Amino acid sequence: MKSIFYFSVFLLFISNLNAAINLIKKENNDSNTTLLVIGGIHGNEPGGYFAPAVLATHYTIKTKNLWIVPNLNQESIIHFTRGIHGDMNRKFSYIKKHDKDKKIVEEIKKIILSKNVSLVLNLHDGHGFYRKDNEGSIFNPNAWGQTCVIDQCRLKECQQYGNLNDIAITIKDNINKKLLQKHHSFNVKNTKTKYEDEEMKLSLTYFAVTHNKPAFAIETSKNLSSLSQKVFYQLVAIEEYMKIMGIDYSRDFDLNQDSIAKIIKSYGTLEINHNILLNLCDIKKSLSYIPIKSKSNEFNFSNPLGEIRKVKGRYLVYIANKLLTRLKPQYFKLSDNCQATYEMEVDGKKVLAPKASEIFVNDDFKISKSNSYRVNVIGFYKKGKSDESDIRISYRDLNKKYSVDKQKKVYRVEFYKKNKFCSMIMVHFK
Repeated sequence: MKSIFYFSVFLLFISNLNAAINLIKKENNDSNTTLLVIGGIHGNEPGGYFAPAVLATHYTIKTKNLWIVPNLNQESIIHFTRGIHGDMNRKFSYIKKHDKDKKIVEEIKKIILSKNVSLVLNLHDGHGFYRKDNEGSIFNPNAWGQTCVIDQCRLKECQQYGNLNDIAITIKDNINKKLLQKHHSFNVKNTKTKYEDEEMKLSLTYFAVTHNKPAFAIETSKNLSSLSQKVFYQLVAIEEYMKIMGIDYSRDFDLNQDSIAKIIKSYGTLEINHNILLNLCDIKKSLSYIPIKSKSNEFNFSNPLGEIRKVKGRYLVYIANKLLTRLKPQYFKLSDNCQATYEMEVDGKKVLAPKASEIFVNDDFKISKSNSYRVNVIGFYKKGKSDESDIRISYRDLNKKYSVDKQKKVYRVEFYKKNKFCSMIMVHFK
């Protein structure tokens, strides 16, 4: 039998309210050289967290290692604020015992100090366009946008990437060969932290360099016209750092604004308890009676910026700060003896549909009858039928208000074993 189905092929990122940091490792066993990319320390700087999310899902690392923390300050990202508990980037010299950011700050410090970490990048969006001379309110020495930021010229101890100024100049020069517009030019901003910037002494990068870890900040401008432009420059900069470190990579898209814009808007999938798969790209703002457990549910996103928050009995589904949908649960026990695939007839052809998958249909479908499960097609009703298997169902037979998506093309097929929930398949009418 031919299988016609879709399922998520990306890495799965687990939304766990108790986890402090989402660390993604792309490693090769032949090297200890590791680039650590940290995004999202400030929740209102989206270029700084969408870029590492793209890096995590669309890049293959062929040599050496890449570690990615795409959403360090997830709570602030959801609320799109610099720091919901204060500025996290000012808590690396000292942090109070009961500070709500303490767990995250202490954990990222340990990651930075790992012996495997060779170089640290901290990603930001900054105001304006940095210029050495004052050219107005947007272009001036006080701006941070479009800069490679260093705390000092070099590290005191011998370190392979310790000449921070030379590296930053090389990165800046190479980025400036790929500008989208001339006024987007990058510069090196040396904060001379030890002698001239008391606030920067509290920052993540200064913590790193004082522990002999080469560290840089990439600041794209908040005044760029689109998020895709910010992500473009972040990725160009990261690729230049990888080249300096001899990290060989490939990506599955062309590095341009249009490709990046499409990736950003492709929210990916949410898998729940390994038996439900929701495509988030066109999902309705609210879905009711989602069959899940009363506790200990597992939410797996294909997008590393995915997050779940439970509020007033609803499960709120986010990608970064965007609330995509609210899930109203219907609590069931899960059966331990469910099958991995289900036999269907799609447009007259027999197929095997994996659980938690999406089946594409032109005309109609029918779930094969089985004594092992009961079928409930959400949006379909036939009087006297509690089991909706062995019924040919077309698009016109479905109540459109029960669709999963805004285009009213996707419908839920649920499988039960006695009174326990097994799994769900999505039927997508073309």
